[in-house]
Amino acid sequence: MSIEINNESQMPVDEAALLRLATYAFQAMHVNAEADLNIVLVDTGAMEQLHVQWMDEPGPTDVLSFPMDELRPGTEDNPTPAGLLGDIVLCPQVAESQADDAGHSTTQELVLLTTHGILHLLGFDHAEPDEEREMFGIQRDILIGFAMQERRG
Repeated sequence: MSIEINNESQMPVDEAALLRLATYAFQAMHVNAEADLNIVLVDTGAMEQLHVQWMDEPGPTDVLSFPMDELRPGTEDNPTPAGLLGDIVLCPQVAESQADDAGHSTTQELVLLTTHGILHLLGFDHAEPDEEREMFGIQRDILIGFAMQERRG
């Protein structure tokens, strides 16, 4: 598995926590160990440009996902094939503001956003109520499992 993290923002980020989370999420979703993921952290200006370019919406956003090989979740007996899962772009400045509003750390918010981005790369969406329930349920399960793993150390 190749998970590349490139912090182009001006904010310090716990890249090791994001790497551990992505690894955990890959295992939870039975993503092939040879799948590739890129995580890029950018400042608000770069995120706003991407948000306008790809979503035709103004202002910076917290996370954008760019799937590549359209990999889908696997099973224990049949993991996803190897391939390029895609790119997740995070904006730590937006995450910091959201973390303040939610009453948790910026790292916790970035972990949540990375999980959300990985699920989008695996084909999940939340446009419809049923999709939202499924995606957010899986997201919650991954975050709880990851938090438990982190506590065990």
